[in-house]
Amino acid sequence: MTSSSTTRRTVLFAAAALTTGCGSDGGGDDGTKTSAPATSEPAATGTAAPSGPAPLARTSEIPVGGGTVFAGEKVVVTQPVAGEFKAFSAICTHQGCTVNKVADGTIDCPCHGSKYRIADGSVAAGPAPRPLPAEQIIVSGETITLA
Repeated sequence: MTSSSTTRRTVLFAAAALTTGCGSDGGGDDGTKTSAPATSEPAATGTAAPSGPAPLARTSEIPVGGGTVFAGEKVVVTQPVAGEFKAFSAICTHQGCTVNKVADGTIDCPCHGSKYRIADGSVAAGPAPRPLPAEQIIVSGETITLA
């Protein structure tokens, strides 16, 4: 092999190592965290642990006319009207920032001011080019779980 092919291989290896190390730890790039990650209750002694995803929230924790951002799960859950729960990706469609709050009927991105409607995730204010994608949730009794 020539030294130029070795150099190319070395550069490609170094680039792969750098990109592998550049992941998100789920802590939020913008230094904000709106909620703690969902956790499950420990199983009672002598019983099997429940299967499936851990509950995300209780319905009482999602304000009517508002919502809650779950940064760790990259989802925002809203309750546009009493008893109606919606879920959307918490990743802004403009440049991939995590939205950080729900206020005054919109889901807000701190990076460039994009706002999305809580009822359907549609763009209320740009520069976001597309609505927030819907996420699937299961509402069972008082529990909200990611599907």
